[in-house]
Amino acid sequence: MTDAADRSVTDEHGPVDDPDPSLIMQVGMGFWPSKTLLTAVELGVFTALGTGAGTAGELADRLDLRSRAVADFLDGLVALRLLERDGSGSAASYRNTTATAAFLDATSPRYIGGFLEMSNARLYGFWGNLTEALRTGRPQNEIKHTGRPMFEELYADPARLEQFMNAMSGISAGNFHALAEKLDLSRYQTVCDVGGATGQLSIILAQHHPHLRCTSFDLPAVEPIARRAIGAAGVADRVATASGDFLVDPLPEADVIVMGMILHDWNLDRKLHLIRAAYRALPPGGALVAVENLIDDDRRENVFGLMMSLNMLIEFGDAFDFTGGDYRGWCEQVGFRSVEVVPLAGPASAAIAYK
Repeated sequence: MTDAADRSVTDEHGPVDDPDPSLIMQVGMGFWPSKTLLTAVELGVFTALGTGAGTAGELADRLDLRSRAVADFLDGLVALRLLERDGSGSAASYRNTTATAAFLDATSPRYIGGFLEMSNARLYGFWGNLTEALRTGRPQNEIKHTGRPMFEELYADPARLEQFMNAMSGISAGNFHALAEKLDLSRYQTVCDVGGATGQLSIILAQHHPHLRCTSFDLPAVEPIARRAIGAAGVADRVATASGDFLVDPLPEADVIVMGMILHDWNLDRKLHLIRAAYRALPPGGALVAVENLIDDDRRENVFGLMMSLNMLIEFGDAFDFTGGDYRGWCEQVGFRSVEVVPLAGPASAAIAYK
């Protein structure tokens, strides 16, 4: 038998503990659990279970699965804490966890699976070219095959555009509700959401703050999508739409301008262009709010923010995520007087610049 001393190694300072490879293996093989979850969402496992339960055989029939590995697949989801199981063997019954019932059952109003569906359909394959992206600095998405940038591809297909917008709405909902609750808007009357997509943020702000009048601003192709969502939410009397190109046209004037997951899509020159455009559209005392997965200033903690920045490389080449300190420096350069950072949900924060 080997004791603890035999498992130690020695450096110039004497014996040290033998390093553990567990983290390396967990991260290195992380695509296994990632693809297992993405496939479960694609197949509709969590929606098929809903608020009920089912055996492996019953789920296989519902989802038209014919592999002998269905039980391995479901038990893998149990081990990943994404399903719960009662019993064992062929009679074992599977059900959703509290989290998967809330966020991965497509019938739930809190569903975020659209973002995972998009990640599975698009990003999973593109990330296989991360090495090439780092070596060349070029995007690795559809542009490699079509020659057209991602957004140009999306906006050319209304059905695909709406699917993308709905996917982003699912993952943004928690952040936008947190913003509506944490941001003191009592002294403001008007808000413009730049790049407002489905109008989700404007709807949420109007629902939380009855005194506000909001405008959702995006490209003309998006306006009909936003109008439908605003009408369905019953806030058309206080939420309007406006269309234009925020890289070309002046932004609508408002007391508060919000950019939710917009700035990280662009290189530094265009980031500064958008911040300047917001500054011009704001009155004295107005505020520019950037909702982003802000990287911590020491660049050690927010893994999701750092991975998202790599995703911006994959998608756009020269785009990147940033720290609160970066944002403060850019805003002060443009003329804003102060900046504060407010944590939202998960890895996201609101960076607020005051004119």
